[in-house]
Amino acid sequence: MSNLSIAFPEKSIEEKKAIAKKFYRNFTDNFTETIKLFSISKKELKKRFTGNFEMVNRYYASGKNVQFLLGHFFNWEFANLSLSINSDYPVLVVYMPVKNKAVDKIFYDMRSRFNAKMIAATAFLRDFRPYIKHRFAIVFVSDQNAGETRTAYWLPLFNKLAPFVTGPEKSARLSNTINLYAEMKKVKRGYYEVKFHELNNNVRNLNEGELTKLMITMLEKNIREQPEIYLWTHRRWKHEFDSSKHRAL
Repeated sequence: MSNLSIAFPEKSIEEKKAIAKKFYRNFTDNFTETIKLFSISKKELKKRFTGNFEMVNRYYASGKNVQFLLGHFFNWEFANLSLSINSDYPVLVVYMPVKNKAVDKIFYDMRSRFNAKMIAATAFLRDFRPYIKHRFAIVFVSDQNAGETRTAYWLPLFNKLAPFVTGPEKSARLSNTINLYAEMKKVKRGYYEVKFHELNNNVRNLNEGELTKLMITMLEKNIREQPEIYLWTHRRWKHEFDSSKHRAL
């Protein structure tokens, strides 16, 4: 409710409670759906998660690599696996390791079921380097909270400054990818669709932080259109901006 109050100050308590109620239903469904991903077939997943993948494959044909930026929308785990079976690219997925090693291995195995290569955010430069000179599509859940707030991009999300990870933008500059935002929608229970939007095709022509700003614009629009599928338990504003320590772009 605190997050909803920051994002939607114009909404009444009743409206925010209605969003929260729908969110918790989707949150519960997300657990069940994620368990199903351990055994779901490619055919079933293609039926339940659709999108304009032909756009992605046109980029592959052009010889360019792509980078996907998405937020914590239900069900982002569907999105990760679906890219592996619907795109012509070898898929790299950047993930945040779980502290419990047994749980981390369970999720690692599930996320790589259809041959996606997993890259730990905590060792990104080391693990990404072998792929730089090859064809790839790389996936970032890019609204992740920054582990180090002093070096993060501090940018407004719903008019309140929040720290954003710098990895996606640094990766894009390093490999000169085409950058796509993955707009997620829930069609009905257990069914989702994604629409890819090109944010930029040469990030090296942009100022620092500009790609992240473009992503945030799409993220806000995505949230406003279907707020009940965003992960509101994800404390996006848990850190407070301090001008003596942080840099606002």
